[in-house]
Amino acid sequence: MKSFMKGAVLLTIAGFIVKLLSAIYRVPFQNLVGDQGFYIYQQVYPFVAIFGIWTSYGFAIAISKLLADYNSQSHRAILRIAAIYVAGISVVIFVVMFSGAELLAGWMGDLQLNPLLKVGAFSVLLMAPLAVLKGYFQSANNMAPVAYAQVLEQGIRVTVILAGAWLVVSNGFSLYVAGQLAMLGAAIGGLGAVILLLVYFNRGLKTQNQMLPVRAWPIIKEMTAVSLSVSMSSLILVLFQLVDSFTVFRLLEESGMGRFVAMEQKGIYDRGQPLVQFGILIATSLTLAIVPLVARTSKKDSGRPAEMYARLAFRVSFLFAFAAAVGLTFVMPYVNETLFQTRERSGALIIFSWQIVWMSLLLIMTAMLHGLGKVRVPALLLVTGMVVKVIGNWLLLPVWGVTGAAVAGNIGLMVVVMGLLLYFKRVWPITFAPLSYYGWLFGAALAMSVVVFGWSILADNYLFDHLSSRFGAFLTTATAIPLGALIFMAIIGKSRIITEKEWYIIPFGRKLAKLQLAINSKKKGEKR
Repeated sequence: MKSFMKGAVLLTIAGFIVKLLSAIYRVPFQNLVGDQGFYIYQQVYPFVAIFGIWTSYGFAIAISKLLADYNSQSHRAILRIAAIYVAGISVVIFVVMFSGAELLAGWMGDLQLNPLLKVGAFSVLLMAPLAVLKGYFQSANNMAPVAYAQVLEQGIRVTVILAGAWLVVSNGFSLYVAGQLAMLGAAIGGLGAVILLLVYFNRGLKTQNQMLPVRAWPIIKEMTAVSLSVSMSSLILVLFQLVDSFTVFRLLEESGMGRFVAMEQKGIYDRGQPLVQFGILIATSLTLAIVPLVARTSKKDSGRPAEMYARLAFRVSFLFAFAAAVGLTFVMPYVNETLFQTRERSGALIIFSWQIVWMSLLLIMTAMLHGLGKVRVPALLLVTGMVVKVIGNWLLLPVWGVTGAAVAGNIGLMVVVMGLLLYFKRVWPITFAPLSYYGWLFGAALAMSVVVFGWSILADNYLFDHLSSRFGAFLTTATAIPLGALIFMAIIGKSRIITEKEWYIIPFGRKLAKLQLAINSKKKGEKR
């Protein structure tokens, strides 16, 4: 268990760093290439991201599970089958993406995206070695190579994307070239990860004289089912982006908006993506750290009950997600200008940012259900959410523009979360939180809202009004967010709706436990 927890913590930290980099790099990238350049990148990004998640997360877990289930003498045969199968899928996807790039670009309404899709297709060819090597190390509970490879891959990718954007802008090249270099970054990052994993693989390679044969079809069948089920919840946000790639720009243009204005509007709308990604970091970390404990303790009769971990994961995830969404509602115009240079479409981005709440709950519940072996219904609910998103875009975009797309995204995710809550009550009828929890949470959010709104108006219109607009927005943001967080956490700390012992269980919760102890000890001292 000690070895397992050490590996889990390492993988959690690596996952946190990767997600953080993924959220942050979009800000300087947008600043370099503008909204039109951001639109170009975001149109093609989902194609690469979908297969990246399916490989590095879904197939890797599926392979590690198969290796854990079978005799060690069958491992070579399983790895061989997995490598051939995933390589076959990657070649088919590569051919479809590369040869069908013009058709896909046409469906998105922008034929100049054709070269980006072709460059992005090359990253798909790395699916097989990444999946097999990560699965091999995870099955041996050797998480260090996987963690290092994830961080290296993302680090190289972000470096190539930002350096490419700078070179393009500095030399006056087309923004579509910046998009091509960004897609190239995914391939180079993947190649770096493969090389690192191969180095670790060769170091620990042990020769086996005997190899027990296994039937290929059961291996392929289970690998496909497990890889799709475990990666579905992580894919949902990217799949929603894919829906937007095919609908937002086209529908804006068809509704009478000028071509370049439609591109810029889509680029502004895509500013919401890094905000949501940053907002769900807590839920992602909890999913990686607490959910395995739910899976393990649900099978044991002694020790801490699985219900405790399930309730804690839900309450902490909802707490931070709700606080982030409420906070962004009141500081969005200043955050928008600070990060992305203008305050345009802040209303649409406020609506977009509420996806943080739905995504956080979705990630936690689907992961817990998967830990219980329940995968089919959550997968069907996620598909239903996508269908709702597609219909919502077609109905609302022509009427409300990008605001309609933001509303459609929230409705789609809300349908999934409501369905998951109902299904959860059937398979595991536990109460996630008492009514007092929600009362304290909404009270803390209300107090934070009043303070943040009042301070933001005062700061923007009076205190920092004499400064340049963007610098003033930065100072407003930099003061309003900590002030709001302080008010919110002070009330939550006094309420003790999450106890000090519970804070200690979650990643990075020790400081919050100490803060809560300090708040409540001061309160006791005052009473005396």
